[in-house]
Amino acid sequence: MNEKPDWAEVVRLAARGDGVTADGRFLPGVVPGDRVARDGRVQRGPNHQPPPCRHFGACGGCQMQHVSDAAYAGFVEDRIVWALNGVGIKPRAILPVNLSPPHSRRRASLRAVRVGKSVRIGFNAEGSHSLVDLEECHILAPALFALIAPLRALLPPWLSERKAIGITLTESDSGIDMLLANVSADSLASIERLTEFAAAEGLARLSVEGPGGVETIVERTAPALRMGGASVTIPPAAFLQASREGEAALVAAVRDIVGPAAPVADLFCGLGTFALPLSRAATVIAADAAGPAIAALAAAARASGRPIKAVHRDLFRKPFSAAECKPFGAIVFDPPRAGATAQAAEIAQSAVPTVAAVSCNPSTFARDAEKLVSGGYILGRIWPVAQFRWSTHVELVAEFVR
Repeated sequence: MNEKPDWAEVVRLAARGDGVTADGRFLPGVVPGDRVARDGRVQRGPNHQPPPCRHFGACGGCQMQHVSDAAYAGFVEDRIVWALNGVGIKPRAILPVNLSPPHSRRRASLRAVRVGKSVRIGFNAEGSHSLVDLEECHILAPALFALIAPLRALLPPWLSERKAIGITLTESDSGIDMLLANVSADSLASIERLTEFAAAEGLARLSVEGPGGVETIVERTAPALRMGGASVTIPPAAFLQASREGEAALVAAVRDIVGPAAPVADLFCGLGTFALPLSRAATVIAADAAGPAIAALAAAARASGRPIKAVHRDLFRKPFSAAECKPFGAIVFDPPRAGATAQAAEIAQSAVPTVAAVSCNPSTFARDAEKLVSGGYILGRIWPVAQFRWSTHVELVAEFVR
């Protein structure tokens, strides 16, 4: 008589999306509530859903389409809690996860390659440099996905078997901005081809990037976004929050934390995602190392009459010192994934009463939070944001007060 298999329940999701069983196994493709036998058989639980996309499992754009929204929200919150547990910090409150809907990604970086006579465009396969040719996509905004087929027809003259082209697409309020990397426009024929494509597809702007940098081929209208009631013209390939819904959630949390405080410093400010909304009620000093973004923010502030001083400054090499932080009623900082070790250390030594920390990496956030807490701050509320739907990418806004 055969023995019954030894079943173990999946109790959580690990940082890379694998399911973790009660007996400590890390297994792909399973979710909390599933049960897994020693022989590999799976009994699916209520949190296991059919992936909506045919490319799931191969494409690296999504890792968690098989996870219900409730379990996915639990994963997002757990990522933040685990990171903070590692440095011995417990927030006063964690608010519900804000999850961006499908088809909401307004900015994407794709790759194009040539295989025989066909052009493939898509994301890299999970854990690989091979490319998944997208026939459908449930994360991209529809207007961005609609450009993939026309791009397959456009790109063959620039593609050889061993060449790849980078494609950055951004959906602005005034149209789509496209940047093609590794594409030359050094002849009249190539310029005409790109110009005709931009007109046919209704692009706001089309630029190319080569050894000499970025060159705009055609700008039919300036790609612009409304931020805090002001219009900002987007430089090619500038950083932008991935979805409008995600951006709105982040801005609402920052405004809640800052309240009536003034003046405000917005460090790692980019195009002014937070500086422009905050400038409706306070003077803002906004700093970032990205020159084109700072120039765009400064122009938007002048045009809208906002009290923003835009400063071009590398905050990794030259963070705002504790003394420079002294005048501010609140500080907002939103560093890249590497975090802001030096800047957090200076803020920790300051007397600024309120800090809003925005992060796209729970691990480096926890490291920076440890510095702030050791300097006397209390970690209050945390707003988790999941705007990279179905990915393991987690963002958050955190409140620190003295």
